[in-house]
Amino acid sequence: MKKKITIFPLILALSLSLCACNSGEDNTKNNTSNNTQPTTTESNIDFTQTSSDMFSDRDTDASYENAVKIELLDTTASCDSDLVSIKDGTITITKAGTYYLSGTLNNGMVLVDTGENEKVQLVLGGVNITNSTSSPLYIRSAEKVFVTLVDGTENTLANAGTFEAIDDNNINAAIYSKQDLTFNGGGMLTVTSPAGHGISCKDDLVFTDGSYVITSASHALDANDSVRIKDGVFTLYAGKDGIHVENSDDTEKGFLYISDGAFSITAEGDGMDAGYYMQIEGGSMTMLCGGGYENGDKQSSENFGNMGGFGPGGERPDGTNRPGRRTTDTTSDATTSDASGSTDSASTEGTSMKGLKSDSSMYISGGTFTIDSADDALHSNQSLTICSGTFTIASGDDGIHAENTLDIKNGTISITQSYEGLEALDIVIAGGDIDMQSTDDGINAAGGTDGSGMGGRDEMFEQPGAKKGGFGGGMSANSNGSLTISGGDIFMYAKGDGLDANGSIKITGGNVIVTGPTQGDTAILDYDTSATMEGGTFIGVGSSSMAQSFSDGTQGTIAVKATASGNTIIRVVDSSNNEIISYTPTTDYACVIISTPQLEKGQTYTLYVGEQSGSFEAQ
Repeated sequence: MKKKITIFPLILALSLSLCACNSGEDNTKNNTSNNTQPTTTESNIDFTQTSSDMFSDRDTDASYENAVKIELLDTTASCDSDLVSIKDGTITITKAGTYYLSGTLNNGMVLVDTGENEKVQLVLGGVNITNSTSSPLYIRSAEKVFVTLVDGTENTLANAGTFEAIDDNNINAAIYSKQDLTFNGGGMLTVTSPAGHGISCKDDLVFTDGSYVITSASHALDANDSVRIKDGVFTLYAGKDGIHVENSDDTEKGFLYISDGAFSITAEGDGMDAGYYMQIEGGSMTMLCGGGYENGDKQSSENFGNMGGFGPGGERPDGTNRPGRRTTDTTSDATTSDASGSTDSASTEGTSMKGLKSDSSMYISGGTFTIDSADDALHSNQSLTICSGTFTIASGDDGIHAENTLDIKNGTISITQSYEGLEALDIVIAGGDIDMQSTDDGINAAGGTDGSGMGGRDEMFEQPGAKKGGFGGGMSANSNGSLTISGGDIFMYAKGDGLDANGSIKITGGNVIVTGPTQGDTAILDYDTSATMEGGTFIGVGSSSMAQSFSDGTQGTIAVKATASGNTIIRVVDSSNNEIISYTPTTDYACVIISTPQLEKGQTYTLYVGEQSGSFEAQ
């Protein structure tokens, strides 16, 4: 004889009218994504720009002819042209033209010092240049310089460990350019800078091809106005950021644009950091930042409700000890500057250790990303849009974080480690395949600045005049966050709340599965104002102590207390014993919330939890 379930209808959920759900664990994709690019965002950023807008024909042209030949000869060089002067190991190029360099120069420098309207092409055909006290390649004056790496050649530029002033400029990189600088060609370049940046450019730094191995004490690639990468293979080891672009004098300069390329970045700071905006259209990127997620501060909700087993820690997760955490995540650094207004940061407040970071907006429309970071894997101080791409993330803090809006239209996102999986003031998910694990909230729509977004849980009970939303309720002092889900397949295991909004939650499509712990101050749903279910499939299992269900909607919801161990199947059948939905959580659970388009409000259904059963009216 079947046992009657000891299930209590906790607060029955509300309506929903969305796409069809499937029986069993295998839910059909519901990716209603829209890849249309916005024309503007904050500060009038135009994300419709493409490679043709970012790169000139000459940027990609690695051909050369009528080149002046410069042969490097240990401590000096040989050249027959009066366009080149050679003195005390310094080869100075004084006029526009194409120059072919080969050989070895010890403790010397190639200096480009032409008129401001003159363009120079340096063709590296197998060079090895070292300088013990300055930059092996210094571009002081020109309109633009192109460095072409000859196919099949290996080229090395290295500083030995100190930089001594030779003029008014703050030379602090193995390759230092005051002017626009482009690298092209299919050869290889190795850059070593044990006391500064690898390559530093005070205008636009462009790469269209080539292979690069850069080891630096500071940023591997550093620029003022922009870093633009069309293609290439980059292996970067940085004592600060892998790629850093920032203009302290003009906030609408300092952007990073990548259309393709292969990147392997090991950085003590951020993998890629843009002072203005970041736009990535493709490429393959592997990053280890700040030693990886294991180097992030351990966060826990352990003393909320005396939950145990959430790892070391026990601090209240208020964000105060999270790595690199600031109000708007701008590093307060002591800086030195040269005449160009560029800055070289020496952090005095702490090191930001993020994967991709933008001080303004970030827009990603393709690419493959494997990021292991001590701080947020993806971080925008304004808005972040993901149109497509494949992401594998392990983070010591948030997997993906935006201060304003996080908009996920499509893509495959796997967050294997995080404090919170997704966090922003407003989160909009229209499609994609998202799988995440978090030691706190899975998805957190948190009002205000970048904090833990605890959802006002301390005031959830007995607050006078608070709107009740089922098991709990309440209104926090900052209830302006929102979470909207209209499509996609979302699965999360969250040790905190599953979906947490310091404001409202609205689901109109997609398939959402939330799995959480069975004890403590956590909830499958946690919101302050409303949670509506107007389409799609929602399955949630977890703790019952702080449980809320949907406050309204167009499709039926069943929400009950039901205690069971992991791998106990959950089934819902109608009055004719037709199965509506089934799901087998792999973890223990004490609460079940289910809503699908096939559940009609006011109709009675039977819920099976293993061999136990009970009849409930969908709300």
